[in-house]
Parts: sequence; C-alpha cells; structure tokens
Amino acid sequence: MGEVVVTGSRNETDVRHLSQTVSVINRIDIEHAMQPSLLPVLTEQIPGLFVTSRGIMGYGVSTGAAGGISLRGLSGGTGRLMVMIDGHPQYAGIFGHPIADAYQSFLADRVEVLRGPASVLYGSNAMGGVINIVTRKMHDNGVNTNIHMGYGSYNTLESEFTSRIRKGRFSSVVSGSYNCTDGHRNNMEFEQYGGYAKLGYEMTGNWNLRGDINITHFNASYPGPITAPLLDGDQRITRGVTSFAIENNYEQTSGGLSFFYNWGKHWINDGYTPSKEEKPQDGRFNSRDNMMGVSLYQSMQFFKGNRITAGIDWFRYGGKAWNEYVSGEHIGTTSDLVNKHENELAGYVDLRQNIGTWLTFNAGLRADHHSRVGLEWVPQAGLAFHLPHTIEMKASASKGFRYPILREMYMFPPQNPDLQPESMWNYELAFSQQLLNGRLTYGVNLFYIDGKNLIETLPNPNGSGMLNQNSGEIENSGIELQAAWRISQYWSVDGNYSYLHMKNPVLAAPKHKLYTGVNFNYRHWDISTGIQYISGLYTQTDPIKTEEFVLWNIRASYQACRWLNIWARGENLLAQKYEINAGYPMPRATVMAGINISF
Repeated sequence: MGEVVVTGSRNETDVRHLSQTVSVINRIDIEHAMQPSLLPVLTEQIPGLFVTSRGIMGYGVSTGAAGGISLRGLSGGTGRLMVMIDGHPQYAGIFGHPIADAYQSFLADRVEVLRGPASVLYGSNAMGGVINIVTRKMHDNGVNTNIHMGYGSYNTLESEFTSRIRKGRFSSVVSGSYNCTDGHRNNMEFEQYGGYAKLGYEMTGNWNLRGDINITHFNASYPGPITAPLLDGDQRITRGVTSFAIENNYEQTSGGLSFFYNWGKHWINDGYTPSKEEKPQDGRFNSRDNMMGVSLYQSMQFFKGNRITAGIDWFRYGGKAWNEYVSGEHIGTTSDLVNKHENELAGYVDLRQNIGTWLTFNAGLRADHHSRVGLEWVPQAGLAFHLPHTIEMKASASKGFRYPILREMYMFPPQNPDLQPESMWNYELAFSQQLLNGRLTYGVNLFYIDGKNLIETLPNPNGSGMLNQNSGEIENSGIELQAAWRISQYWSVDGNYSYLHMKNPVLAAPKHKLYTGVNFNYRHWDISTGIQYISGLYTQTDPIKTEEFVLWNIRASYQACRWLNIWARGENLLAQKYEINAGYPMPRATVMAGINISF
C-alpha cells in the first residue's frame, strides 16, 4: 500500500496516485533524530533539500543568519520555498521567508515535503516546493505525557514537555520547550522558549473542529565572520501562529474551512566591528509583521475513480518596520522603513482521474489575483502509472510562481515597486519500486527547471545606484535517488543522493549530497549511525568559494524501563573543519546526552 498524504491534493490521498513526488518523515523518524529542530532530519532524509547552519543550536535572522532552506537550488530565503503548518503558509509578512527557529520537533506528527512546484494549491512562495508540518494529535483514548531533557557540548541544554489527551470526542495537545547554548564561538549565545496547544472536538462522525496556537521566542547573538568579529550583534524575535478549522469527511466528499493568523515581532541590533574602527550602532531595527488568511475547499467524488477538489484562498500580509535611535544626534526618534499590507485572492480546481487500475491522470489550474500585480494563471498536469511488480512511474509538468515581497518593493535603496512575479516550469520523471514484500524500496527522480523574471539587484539602467529588477533566469536539472532496505527484524539501511546542475551558482545548494545510514534495534537498544557527504556547496559566489565535507553522526538510546529511556548523540565525530555560511566555521565534534520520561 502507498502512504497516505494530504500535501499535494488537500485531501487524504494514496501517494501513488499523485503525479508529483511527496516524501514523508514520520514521528518515529523525528524522535530517532533526537533534535529540537525539525530541519536537521529533513536535511538528512530528503534528497535535494539542504539547510544552512552556523553553530550547534539556533539559526537566527538578519545578517549572518543560517536556516536558509533550499530545494533543487530554489531557496526559501528568497521566498521560493514555502513552509506550512497544517496547510497554512508560514513566512514573515515583510520579508517573505520562513523563520527557521520556529519549526520545532515537538510540533510535528509528521512532515510532508513536496519536491517541485505546488503553486496550484498553495499560491505564491510555493514556487519550488513545500514543507508541510502536520501537527501532533492523540490517536487513541487515554493520556500520554513525555518529558525530554538533554545536555552537552558548549553548555547546551534542550528540554521539552508534551501531554496528549483523548477522551471520547475531545482531544488536546500541550507542549513546551526551553533550549539554550553558549555556542562554540564568543558572542554566539542562543536561548529559546516555545509553546504549543491544540484542542479538537468531533461534533459528529463526519464533522470536527480544531484550533491551535504556537508561540516561540528566541534571543540570539551573532559574532560576525571570523575574519572580522562583531560585537553587540543581538536579536530578540517572537513569532506566533494560531488557526481554527472546521472539517468534514464523508465517503464521497471531504473538505474544510480554516482561518489562520501569523505574527512576528523583531528587535535587532546589527552590532559593530571594532577591527574596522566601527562604533556601536545608533539605531535598532524594529518590525511587526502579520499574515492572515481564509481557505475554503471541498473535494468531491462524482463517480468511481474520480476526485475533483475546488477551493478559494484569501491572504493578507505585511507589516511595519522602523529604526529606533538610542544614541547619536537622532536619539529618542524613529524613522519608518515600510508600513504596507497587500492582498491575494485565488480560486483553484484540481482533478484526479483513475483510468482502470494502471493509470491516474492529474491536472490543476489556479487563478491568483494580487492587489498590486494583478492576475496570475498557474497550471499543472501529470500522469502516474501503476505497473506490474509494484512499479510506479510518474511524469509531470507544473508551473510555480512568486510575487515580489515587500522588502524587494519598498525597503532599502534597491527597492522597486514596479517588480513583476517570478515564474518557472518544472518537468519531472519518477520511477519507484518495492521488492521483497515491501522490505526493499527504491526510487529515482529526474527533473528540469526553467525559470524567468527572477528578481536580482543590478545597476539601475535609468540612473545611479542599484535597483531590484526582473532580470534573472534559472536553469537547474538533476537526479535524486532514495533507497531503504529492512534487512532483518533488527537491521535496516537507508540512503539518498542528489545531483544538482545549475547554470548559475546559487548559495547553499550543493552539487552533490549523499546520506547513508544503518539502524539497529534489539530488545532495549536502538542505535543508528549515518554518513553525510556534501560537495560543490557554494558558500559565496563573488568570488566563488565552495566547500566539501563529510559528517559522521551516531545516535543511541536504551529503554531502561517502561517509563525511562536514556539517549545520546554525537555529531561531526570526524571533527571536520568546514563552513556552510562563509566566515562562520562550524563546531568540531559535539556530544549530547539525556533522558526521555514517558507515562
């Protein structure tokens, strides 16, 4: 049986019937990773996906930040990759990119990654793909409580508490976390608080209500590049998410109406570099942003093998940014940078039709209207072949697009309010098969990306200085491989590889990315180890600088008794010297250990 997913179709669908590739990281994978953040496990398990990092914990924002997510050379930092929570977009309203430190492991029941454009269902910013975090829930009646604690290198502490309850028609999830580290460099401290709560109620066997809230706050310091250490580079960031949904699920139809509201508050001191005879900054950057939206969709089956999903989305996003002067000649005053909101209204239809037992046809179309840019049409189509010997073949062509973000249009000297949308086409072929009664699976994907009107900062053709312009092009192609083999009851191996060819170099998009892992589970022991190889990783493009490195990680846990689990993990055990962000050397070998208590 194929795995059931919601990303790529809005309704629960056997992944075999989708013409696009969706990879799933389940709760067991997340727990085995033993990480407070979701992003490291995605980097290991999803071919073609890479996340930048600068230290043992914390990604930060602004200058020198990490947490940039790229998929097939398309970066979330430029708004070309969307992160969602339960199908709702998650990005800063002004800057249009995900905030990596907000995506913590305690949120997720599973993570579904659609590799390729998903703009038909999710609109702008899903240009290169989506990462959909499906939040946790209690599947059976009862109470389940888990406490996770760990301590390790560089005075790093991680802690998490989660309680899940289900009684009759009511269900709830409450989680909280606290993480902190001194960092492996001076002035690289990081501290984070997080909390999540969700309530659900099944009104009938076919209708249910749910609502949730997620808040994270972090204090981060960034030390600047090692060649020019920075002082007073401090950030205080708060991000919040809340949503409410009413959903229906019948044999022939299913759908829902949902409302979501995201908000953020940023305070940033950009710091100064004493070695360059700089002085402390007079101003502090402040911003408040928000994004709200309403989504209505219904999926209907009119006859056998047919499924049509139609929906309407409305989004409003934006915010205000300003500098607050705490010293100098402007002390006590502020200067506005931007104060703007924009709207999107879209309608879409997605068709899936089974033709016999061997073929599924998929097609979709979205009409998306932006309050400033106007109307954008977004089509996609594909075929999924179900062949003998559990062979699956897929072919698809899909358009992705991205509206210019507020920062590009209205903030800082390169701004240009006349920017137009970026667009691209993704063409893909996929092959997969299960052997040995499902104990061995493997798959291969071939893709070609052709993009135009990408926004670049170039010399102003009509004056002096620089200007954001729709002048860029992208031509990426590559291959992605995945395999997993359950050798026996106790042993299993898995691996993935991606090769990315780019006509133009892109930061944080490695040419070669390989991961291979071995897992052993016997009685009370659970041990896994893996090797990750990265090559052709651009850390800067002018002048060009690339990195190549090998990371060896190991994780182990021992079930001491029914309620107590003891765990440990070691990372970069080969003590590799490498950088992902230019000028920010990564830590050598690190270790963490702790306990899990469940009752």
